[in-house]
Amino acid sequence: MTSTASINAVKSISDAIRSQIANLRGEFADKLAALVGIPSVSMEPDRHADVRRTAELACSYLRNSGAHANLIETRGLPLVLGQIVQDPSFPTLTIYNHLDVQPADRDGWKTDPFVLQVVGDRYYGRGATDDKGPALTALFAARLALAAKVKLNFQFLWECEEEVGSPSFAGALAELVKTQKLRTDSIVVSDTIWPSATQPAIPVGLRGLLAFVIRLQTGEKAVHSGTTGGAARNPIGELAALIAACYDARTGKVLIPGFYSGIRKISASERAELGRAGFSGKNFKSAHELRSVRFASDARLREAIMIHPTFEVHGIVGGYSGPGVKTIVPHAAEAKLSCRLVPGQKPKEVFARIKRFVAKKCPDAEVIYDAALEPYLADSKGPFLQAARAAVQETFGRRAALTREGGSIGAVVTMAAALRKEVVLLGLSLPEDGYHAINESFSWRQAEGGMAMFYQYFQHLASMQPGAT
Repeated sequence: MTSTASINAVKSISDAIRSQIANLRGEFADKLAALVGIPSVSMEPDRHADVRRTAELACSYLRNSGAHANLIETRGLPLVLGQIVQDPSFPTLTIYNHLDVQPADRDGWKTDPFVLQVVGDRYYGRGATDDKGPALTALFAARLALAAKVKLNFQFLWECEEEVGSPSFAGALAELVKTQKLRTDSIVVSDTIWPSATQPAIPVGLRGLLAFVIRLQTGEKAVHSGTTGGAARNPIGELAALIAACYDARTGKVLIPGFYSGIRKISASERAELGRAGFSGKNFKSAHELRSVRFASDARLREAIMIHPTFEVHGIVGGYSGPGVKTIVPHAAEAKLSCRLVPGQKPKEVFARIKRFVAKKCPDAEVIYDAALEPYLADSKGPFLQAARAAVQETFGRRAALTREGGSIGAVVTMAAALRKEVVLLGLSLPEDGYHAINESFSWRQAEGGMAMFYQYFQHLASMQPGAT
């Protein structure tokens, strides 16, 4: 276990290190441009060759940094594993990032999403902030630490299926652990967001995810509403009514019995930490280009995305959607839905409650499981998290707020369970960077500050004994 004395032993970031970081700006842009230039969209099968090319390029970056790096084949897309062992007696840190990206429909993009554009301080392109820019930031910081002879071993675990729920990650990680090809003393993940550019944040929780589909078929073909309307069942209308019975769309409150059972209550101190995060409803609306939101209160908005579960409708498919109105009664419809879950909720239990509710309200509707991720909650007093807070303070001059992330990272839950080591969520992205959105970007300000922050964090870890957790 580290002590306060050991945490305070690391000096604030030096002018010499800041100067070295400033000199890396051109190389950072070049390497990010090469990564962004490959459309590593894991969701699209015809892009899987591009995903592999991205992984191979990432391996070359690691090897050029002194790592022994290889592609680890899985039942799906490969993992990248890079290892730098300076001395077996040094602590080992695993740095997790992902190299795959969301699709990028060019409608609405001001530039080609797969050609990096540099505008002032900003790098525009798909994957710039999620998660190629942060991955390079951590790698560059590790290079600085190695040059300074920081007594730490580095292990880079870069995934290529995060955007599709990490279906192959658990199996691949289990095999690496079983064959003793991967050991570690701690894990850091740089794939999270600060709620405000002026207030650093370290999430201690992630929401889980339950994705499912509800299908309803009431006939064999679409029929004329003039001859069957009023008698034929309308599956789109029935699905709409069913969804309305599931949740109040105005407030987001879920009406399914037992949905909120087991949720871990948030303490007053945890709520106070969320209040320190610098969240602003006005900035939130602007960053996500939302015309309106459910709540006027910043506190209610903040808690809605950080600590409460959700019920969301992503799409309804069925009937006629061409120009004008075709007066038919559709014969089938499908709703695509998901729930973000919070600590204390179990995806299997929530899914069972949803199925029971649907069976009661609409017995012939089919509820189909799609995917699930468990929620995650870290130990806010863990030694590595305290070291991260010290590194943030030394770099940015502000104590990091402990927040909850509204999204899900399946690999975090998997690593915590398989490796049984502390996971620190030390991300750098901002709401205005546009995770999953058009015109995604990452700023040099965050990359530069991030390199300094990680460098300081590595200094702290080097002073801790292996197996501290």
